[in-house]
Amino acid sequence: MSDAVLPAQASPEADILSALGARSIVLVGMMGVGKSTIGRRMAARLKLPFIDADTEIEAAAGMTIPEIFERHGEPHFRDGEARVIARLLDGGPVVLATGGGAFMREETRNRIAARAISIWLRADPDVIMRRVRRRADRPLLQTSDPEGTVTRLLTEREPIYGKADLTIASRDVPHDRIVDETIETLHAHLCGETASQPPADVASAVR
Repeated sequence: MSDAVLPAQASPEADILSALGARSIVLVGMMGVGKSTIGRRMAARLKLPFIDADTEIEAAAGMTIPEIFERHGEPHFRDGEARVIARLLDGGPVVLATGGGAFMREETRNRIAARAISIWLRADPDVIMRRVRRRADRPLLQTSDPEGTVTRLLTEREPIYGKADLTIASRDVPHDRIVDETIETLHAHLCGETASQPPADVASAVR
C-alpha cells in the first residue's frame, strides 16, 4: 500500500475561484435585498476583495448619492454609475455589489455578462419595505407613497433582473444561510456539478 500523501480535496470556494479566472461576481437586485451584506460575506469566503459600487460612486463624485440626485438628477448619476462599474470590472476579480438601477442599463448588463457572473438577490416587496424603511438615504423612495414606488420599481425591474446568470432568494433567514446557498449555486453553475436539493423556500435558479 502506498504511503504517498494524497492531495487535499479542493473546496467549493477554491473550485469557484479557479473557474472564475479574471471574472468578477456581481450582485444585482433592488435596494434592501442585502447585496452589500451578502457580498461582504461571500468575498470573505472566497478571499476576494469586496467593492460596493455606490461607495465608489460617492468617492468619485465627492458627494453622497442623495446629493448627486438633488444637484444633477438621476440621468447624471446613472452615467457616472455606468463608468464606475466599467472601471471596477476592468480590475477584477472582485465581488461587486451594484445599486438597484445599475443592471437596467443595457451597456452595463453587457459589460457584466462579458466580465462577470451576475447573481440576482430576489426579495418580496414586504421584505424590501421592512428593510428600506430603516434608511433615509434612498433618493427614489423620497415620495408620498414609498410602498407604491417599490411595487412600481419591482414591476419594471424584475424582468431585467431575471436576465442575471443566477437567482437567489433573499429572505429573513441568517445571512450565512444565504451565503451558503449562493456559494453552492455558484459552484454548481461554474463547475458543472449538481447542487444538493435546496430548501423548499429557496428560489435558486440558473438561467
